[in-house]
Amino acid sequence: MTRDDPARFLRRLFDAAVARADPMRVIPEHLPPKPSGRVLVVGAGKASARMAEAVESVWGPCEGLVITRYGYARPCEGIEIVEAAHPVPDAAGDAATGRMLSLLAGLGTEDFVLCLISGGGSALLTAPAGDMTLDDKKAVNGALLASGAPIGAMNVVRKHLSRVKGGQLAAAAYPARMLALMISDVPGDDPAAIASGPTVGETSTPDDARAVIERYRVDVPKAALTVLDRATGAIPVDDARLSTTENRVVAAPAQSLAEAAELARADGIDVRHLGDALEGEARDLARVHAALALDIAAKLSPGDAPVLLLSGGECTVTRRGDGIGGPNAEYALAAAIALNGAKGIHLIACDTDGVDGAAEVAGALVGPDTLTRARVAGVDPEAALARNDAHSFFASLGDQVVTGPTLTNVNDFRAILILPPAALS
Repeated sequence: MTRDDPARFLRRLFDAAVARADPMRVIPEHLPPKPSGRVLVVGAGKASARMAEAVESVWGPCEGLVITRYGYARPCEGIEIVEAAHPVPDAAGDAATGRMLSLLAGLGTEDFVLCLISGGGSALLTAPAGDMTLDDKKAVNGALLASGAPIGAMNVVRKHLSRVKGGQLAAAAYPARMLALMISDVPGDDPAAIASGPTVGETSTPDDARAVIERYRVDVPKAALTVLDRATGAIPVDDARLSTTENRVVAAPAQSLAEAAELARADGIDVRHLGDALEGEARDLARVHAALALDIAAKLSPGDAPVLLLSGGECTVTRRGDGIGGPNAEYALAAAIALNGAKGIHLIACDTDGVDGAAEVAGALVGPDTLTRARVAGVDPEAALARNDAHSFFASLGDQVVTGPTLTNVNDFRAILILPPAALS
């Protein structure tokens, strides 16, 4: 399959990576016996509804409320599933977050809270701080997404402009016991960064948030700046209100990459890991990886095993144009341009949640004929990259990867397959 249909093989690797992070697979093994007394299940994220479904498959119907992205709901008997907007929040998320905080208020030491957190929770858990309105919150999120700031920097700003992030969700449940199960979509798998750490103490300050705004020239509303002039609501790491909370990462990008690597090795491929926590501008990283792939290809001899470059992480895109794009599609397009039709090199770049940027597309596939077919179709790859229009570019070629909701989220998946000369004859 590797040599005969590289695109199909790469898609198989991606699907295996996604399946490894399916909440139905990873959640049950981390659940304790269902506690006696009141049990409340809350959570937010693109995978949270599937996580809730997994919980009820073990514990049976539970009381609770989980917020997920539109189209990502799952059937639950007791836990209420609310769909809301992502990546820019909306009124549904705002109202559901308020109800969640009300559910947590007044819990006692005999109560137990299971918190289900995954990527996307930053937008779905919406509770603007101070006098900020929902429109102010939308403006902040939109500006951050267009700024090119890495996810860690974005989260610093989000935490200090929220009444739920930076440990505040856990503090709202105190003194109840809380177990937070997390599916990581962030480089390094730091629980404080997943969904802006609603159950994890915070070390940054409002001044740090202001520094991010200034460095990346983020245009935020006046109400947001006013909030940053005041004492933060984020909870310090040593705060007693966090003492009854345990945070546990149950699925991470490294596990999914390992699953894909095992599958590739079984097919006789030389797998080389480039890292599971890569960050930076998508187009810049693509050029680096393309250069590496070209160098490897030049050194392969007939009879050598194919080489697979695997990487994960979370790239960013600094918006320069008005196109439809996302970091994975932009990576793929920039790589295609840099590879310039090199024989025997194929790649896939997809987001494991099935949504690259704001488009309902996971990512794209690239092969040696990508640029040739683009020229025949009258599509200019350089112009598409300049206006951040990678999704439109790959749509015109039929090379988009469309999965629909994957119900999980362990960040970007990138694989570059380099075939030796013998495979090209």
